[in-house]
Amino acid sequence: MATVCVFTPTYNRAYVLPKLYKSLVSQTSHDFSWLVVDDGSTDNTAELVHGWQAEGLVPITFIRQENGGKQRATNTGMEHCKDELFFVVDSDDYLVPTAIEQVVEVWQGARNDATLAGIVALRGSDEETPLGTHMPAGVSRVKMWDLLHKYHFKGDTSLIHRTAIVRQHPYDVAPGEKFVAESMAFFAIDDDYDMLTYDHVLTICHYLPDGYTKNFVENTKKNPIGYMRHKRDSARRATNPYDACRETTLYLVGCMLAHHRGGIREAPNVPLAVLCYLPAKLACVTVFR
Repeated sequence: MATVCVFTPTYNRAYVLPKLYKSLVSQTSHDFSWLVVDDGSTDNTAELVHGWQAEGLVPITFIRQENGGKQRATNTGMEHCKDELFFVVDSDDYLVPTAIEQVVEVWQGARNDATLAGIVALRGSDEETPLGTHMPAGVSRVKMWDLLHKYHFKGDTSLIHRTAIVRQHPYDVAPGEKFVAESMAFFAIDDDYDMLTYDHVLTICHYLPDGYTKNFVENTKKNPIGYMRHKRDSARRATNPYDACRETTLYLVGCMLAHHRGGIREAPNVPLAVLCYLPAKLACVTVFR
């Protein structure tokens, strides 16, 4: 068993996977395995990965399933992961050469702290340039909700979780949908654990035009139940008036897109939901039209 499982869910990304594979071959530490879940690709992903398995340079487990979306693929990955840490690296990302070495070194000093769920580090456009802000100064451990809403971190993170913990929080993807916000699981982990902050770029990311982030509005419209559930949970967690208003409004947007009756009645704060109804309606006919 390795310390780190690099997990990659992929769908028709054979054209970018070689860059990730090369970054894994080039790692300064080999204390990792690579678990790839192919979410029903119709390109030559399987052939590509089988070729890399034959090379024997990286221990690779390859699983193929019917297309069900990234979060269902991640659930499959968590079920099959045999290593201590679960490090999601998207198919269009790649690791800096010392990423695994850094994770193993940092984790050696943290693994005995049972209150830590894992490590939150940075993603960047290169090794020195984060995609957003740095970690908050003087904060060595944090909950993911606080990182975003208390310390106002902006940008993307590299997340490495204890497999035993993240496995307890699988993604609940609604029937007929293929996506739910990943942060919903991370916020649930917040209820019992902290994350160790590590202010270094581990993952290099360049967003592609066919990715989830680039297609936020269309993705929300296709997966309204998941969006509604996520925003209801966020509204419940909000600790200041601005966050409460924003998340409640977006929760109601999700209700409207999902044609879900009773959204106001089921809101964490019913009077606030009444006030947010018209802004949500306006968002539906403008941003989400």
